[in-house]
Amino acid sequence: MTSMAAGRAPTPTMRDVAAHAAVSPMTVSRTLRGDPRVSPEMRARVLASVEALRYRRNDLARGLRTGRSSGLLGLVVTNLSNPFYSELALGVESLASAGGMRVVIGNTGGDLDRERQLVDDMASRRVDGIIVVPAGNDHAHLDPAVLHGLPVVLATRPPSGLDVDCVVVDDFGGSRRATAALVAQGHRRIGFLGLGRSLWTGAERLRGHCAALEEAGLAVEDALLRSVPPDAGAAEAVALELLGSADPPTALFAANNRNTVGAYRAIAESGSAAALAGFDDVPLADLFAAPISVVTYDTGEVGRRAAELLLDRIADEAPPTHPRLVTIATTLKDYRPLRPS
Repeated sequence: MTSMAAGRAPTPTMRDVAAHAAVSPMTVSRTLRGDPRVSPEMRARVLASVEALRYRRNDLARGLRTGRSSGLLGLVVTNLSNPFYSELALGVESLASAGGMRVVIGNTGGDLDRERQLVDDMASRRVDGIIVVPAGNDHAHLDPAVLHGLPVVLATRPPSGLDVDCVVVDDFGGSRRATAALVAQGHRRIGFLGLGRSLWTGAERLRGHCAALEEAGLAVEDALLRSVPPDAGAAEAVALELLGSADPPTALFAANNRNTVGAYRAIAESGSAAALAGFDDVPLADLFAAPISVVTYDTGEVGRRAAELLLDRIADEAPPTHPRLVTIATTLKDYRPLRPS
């Protein structure tokens, strides 16, 4: 006797829809999420296949299979008081909201133990996936295998020993471009207020700075290379020390927006004529009394692309493919003091 289950036609999957429409499963996922980047023609083709196959994405069944159906995304960052992370969070939220999901945000303060706790808490509350800006180089707790298959995407720093998707900024290229611009202005001794070299971001920005010096035939002087926490006060103190030395630099390059503010204060306080460049845009930089060049990029795009990668993983009904790396391009922007009208 044939059972009812055996007599039913197989339930179509997202991959069946993709094959029928001659598109990728990712395109089907984006279409069903209402992603505006899907062209009208492509959208019509996918929806026609959905109708032809009578495909219905069963979120409840999918949630029961995975143990997750909260409609929540987790976002873990290192410092919400930094405008960079608030803009990144807005980027994540904008795409998540378009997909009918909400975002839960946790702040680690750069503490790795706090990061582990937040990730564990979010996983236990059954978020559908997590985006993390890692606080350190130990990423073992971010392994989806450890998190029972929970999708994970990293932002601004690549994974260490993990096969997960990641969105990074072109830290090397941006730093190299900013330093090269200072060299082109005639500067030969440039003080570098870098981040911790143990982190990928700090190491890449230092590498870009040194590459620009070497390409110009200039020596890389260790005395001009300083590691500074991302803190305006700390950067100001180090910059004052450099500017007050017997052979001070004629320019400063700060590898973080907060350090740029500290460097600017030091230049103003000391009365130095040193030029200034920084990595990351600085709010109200156009109101500074001296010119400044900054490495800028679309911070919101970092969040949007991270959310896109995560939503694709959540929606994909097939085993994960190889990890994807997205690099956000940078540009150099010059601010000049406003002239009185």
